[in-house]
Amino acid sequence: MSGLLFVLSGPSGAGKSTVRKAVMKQCKGLKYSISYTTRLRREGEREAIDYYFVDDDTFKHMKENHMFIEWAKVHGNFYGTPRLKMEEWLQSGFDVILEIDVQGAFQVKRNYPQGIFVFIAPPSLETLGERLRNRKTDREDVIYLRMMNALGEMKSIRDYDYLIINNILEETVHKFHSVIIAERCRIRYGDNENQEFLSE
Repeated sequence: MSGLLFVLSGPSGAGKSTVRKAVMKQCKGLKYSISYTTRLRREGEREAIDYYFVDDDTFKHMKENHMFIEWAKVHGNFYGTPRLKMEEWLQSGFDVILEIDVQGAFQVKRNYPQGIFVFIAPPSLETLGERLRNRKTDREDVIYLRMMNALGEMKSIRDYDYLIINNILEETVHKFHSVIIAERCRIRYGDNENQEFLSE
């Protein structure tokens, strides 16, 4: 049986990375597809753990050779999800998490409509601004741009399967974990694993 693809996205600063890391500590059988990016590494980020950090020319070469399942330019930097490793994991029966922006999620949905799409949202725009400022990685004008982009991204919620508002982190982690458990229990007609039960 092929694995499930979970696409986790939402505005910058909503808490996607924190939620994803916490769930992966609790939930077995999950693989995280590490994205490539041209942005500078933030303090505490590690190569091949948080991102693969590459220059513009390398990213362009990969894009032109169709090595990404999705890619997008976000806040002046490029981000892309490698295709080959993700497909290998899915075919081997592993469940895979993609942590990507809204633009990328729409690209994935065109190619993998069977994916499970989860939107992580902040409880308010004011809270989002506070979280972005607390990261201390962006100038005020960049924070303003991220907040304006968030307004547009929030309009895409209806295109997702699940909405989780990240107000209290522990509850958000529990809800995303619950989504994974529920989707693993969902009856999917055509899966060989379910045939002996469905044929009775």
